Amino acid sequence: ARRLGTLQGTTVGFISNGKEGAKEFFGHLGRMLQEEHGVARIVHRVKSNYSAPADAHIVDEIRQWHAVVTGIGD
Repeated sequence: ARRLGTLQGTTVGFISNGKEGAKEFFGHLGRMLQEEHGVARIVHRVKSNYSAPADAHIVDEIRQWHAVVTGIGD
């Protein structure tokens, strides 16, 4: 994917592995992106299995987002 010139007005998706630490961290990071960089919409999704790739419905939804952040919350 090509690099975004700005995050202003974009949709950013977060894909979590479902572990406890990811929820709070991604929530905080999402608020920062909105407040400091003008992100219009934050989407949070959680994989059904923490050790497997993202579910097909999440992968399909990614096409609607401008940027994606994924990570683990151990």
